[in-house]
Formats: sequence, C-alpha cells, structure tokens
Amino acid sequence: MIKIVCVGKIKESYIMDAIKEYKKRISRYHQIDIIELEDIGLEDKIVVLKKEQDKILKVLNSKDYIITLEVEGKEETSIEFANHLNNLFIQNSNITFIIGGSYGLSEEIKKLSNYKLSFSKMTFPHQLFRIILLEQIYRAFKIINNEEYHK
Repeated sequence: MIKIVCVGKIKESYIMDAIKEYKKRISRYHQIDIIELEDIGLEDKIVVLKKEQDKILKVLNSKDYIITLEVEGKEETSIEFANHLNNLFIQNSNITFIIGGSYGLSEEIKKLSNYKLSFSKMTFPHQLFRIILLEQIYRAFKIINNEEYHK
C-alpha cells in the first residue's frame, strides 16, 4: 500500500478534482490512501511542529517504509524515482510519504524517515505539492510498466 500523510486540508474543488483523478489512475496499479491531518494555526513554530508531529505519529505503522518530503532530501529524476519505488516494493509492502505543514517536519519525524526525498529546492504550497507527488507516483507506475506517458 502507498500511504500519503499530509498536514493540511484541501478546500479548493479544482485541487480536490485533480487529487481524485490521480488517485483513480494510481489505483489501477496499486492501493493508495491519503491521510489528511489538520494543520495547526498557531504562530509558534516549535509548538506547531510538535503538535503536527504527534498527529503524524498516530497514523504511522512500524512496518511502514517512510519517505519524508524535504527540501534537504535527495533529488531524483522521474526515471530514478520510478526505479527507486519499484525496488522498494520488493521488500516493503507499505510505503508512506509524509508531507509536512507550513513549517515542514519536526526533527523527530525526520529521524524516523527511511529516505528523504526532495522535488526541488523551492517551496510549494502543500495543496499543489500533493498533486505533484501524486503525478510523479502515477508517472513512476507508467515507467515501471513500460507504458507510454507524455513527457
């Protein structure tokens, strides 16, 4: 199973539509679940990260292979990502991606990570990034299965 743990709820219908479409496409290849956690609207970064950390920890399983999405993570091409994902499924039945909130992820969550992945040094809004991640997962399955997909 692929699990995506996200801090922050989606409110915009056009973003929800895109997420629904990519979930449908991915589900032809693999089971996928998105877990939305409410973000904390406080100003104190330390308090916010701790509260979000506690929420994230509640939805993690000890058998999960955890990939955190971090600016400091390793950047991969789409083909490298596809190969990496394919290799992970050989030894792991549960792959969990974690997308942090406005302040990113706590150090505790980062320490739990089996792999730190970066899509860019840029910062993206979490709503948009969720679509980007889903699209790359879908693209990975197309690559793994040698199916044509636009470039």
